[in-house]
Amino acid sequence: MRNDQSTGGASHSRRAILAAAGAVAAGGAIGRARGAESLALEGGRPAVSAAPARQVEAARWPIFGPEEEAAVLSLLRNPGYGPIEDLERDWSERFAVPFARAHCNGTTALASMYFALDLPPGSEVLVPSYTFFSSIVPMRLFGLVPRFVDVNPRTLNFDLDDARRRLTPSVRAMLPVHWMGLPCPMDDMAAFAREHGLALLEDVAHAHGASYGGKPLGSWGRMSIFSYQASKPLPAMEGGMGTYLERDDFERATAFGHSEHPSRFPADSRYRRYAGASLGLKLRINPLAAALVRSQLPKLDARNEAGAAQVRRLNDRIAQLPGLVEPPCPPDARRIYYANNILFLDESKAGASREAIVKALQAEGVRARALSYPLQHKMAIYAEAEWWRHPPAIPDLPGSDEANRTAIALPYFTSDVPELVDQYAEAFEKVWAQRSKLG
Repeated sequence: MRNDQSTGGASHSRRAILAAAGAVAAGGAIGRARGAESLALEGGRPAVSAAPARQVEAARWPIFGPEEEAAVLSLLRNPGYGPIEDLERDWSERFAVPFARAHCNGTTALASMYFALDLPPGSEVLVPSYTFFSSIVPMRLFGLVPRFVDVNPRTLNFDLDDARRRLTPSVRAMLPVHWMGLPCPMDDMAAFAREHGLALLEDVAHAHGASYGGKPLGSWGRMSIFSYQASKPLPAMEGGMGTYLERDDFERATAFGHSEHPSRFPADSRYRRYAGASLGLKLRINPLAAALVRSQLPKLDARNEAGAAQVRRLNDRIAQLPGLVEPPCPPDARRIYYANNILFLDESKAGASREAIVKALQAEGVRARALSYPLQHKMAIYAEAEWWRHPPAIPDLPGSDEANRTAIALPYFTSDVPELVDQYAEAFEKVWAQRSKLG
């Protein structure tokens, strides 16, 4: 099953759902049945009858089953580090990369990647501010400088047009982040990197199993990272993976935090001589975490597809409502969903504010919230010169600000709950039918 919102199959599904629901006409009018009901804010019956505890359970994550329990129990009975190399081998095959190295978390995978870049101090890396700190702060350990780039306010992904405006002679690399499982247009990213002689990196912490142009995310960049933190698509409570297209990057990143591996490098490796000492840290993943990830890898695609199908059941219905915008998926991409189902509100078209809409949805029983993600460039660490050999410039990023003014987060349901999904859709239709009351 493709999770591509732009395919003919998805369009056909959308038309079928709308015809069955009878809620939205071509002009965007809401069905009269919804308009006849009283809003829960006015004392009417909430559209969502599922108890809050049931909704929490429907979005519970991580979920470990017999396969994960068996993998961990087997390791406890036969302790050893074998699961780490098994995972690295399987990961390299699954994601079509020549080299993979497991790390204790995604943050250290990023730090190792920046070390492997081997760039002179003062080199800049194009990176979005709309991301977790791990994508950026480790740069400072190696004298690198974040060059903050805006995001498209309707996808939350790296804005290439803004990146062009922010190029300087010091920019040497770029790090697009595939936010919440939505692929960046990697053909455009790769062309931009080639044009300007930049190292293309990828942060795939949210997007295990997503692809672009038929290639897995994580195989486009010269180096890429994944996270196995507890909320991620492949959770191991903690853990991370680095993938590498070039042998020298792989060996340098490995030597930084894995003292046990340089002795196995080929004789001509410039890092073989650091066997037994490493170049600074010990970043090995816990073998229990490796066993957890490896046990889930065979079912990753089926799990992603089931989750995407459930999101489509809701979004194909509610994304037709005036002013409610779903992030567009690139035509040749296969996206996944992670942690939240994010939509955006155009208040001028909806005829009501985000605050009022969210309040009305919550009264109907929907676990909706206004999403305002912390922007890295506004945090104290970037404004204080003591932490940087070369302090970063602090820009204005209007797209990131707009995203924070307009985003609405819904739960990503991790179990099959079609009746709850339909109640969510009914709640949205009910609120939209009477949104004029919300002003």
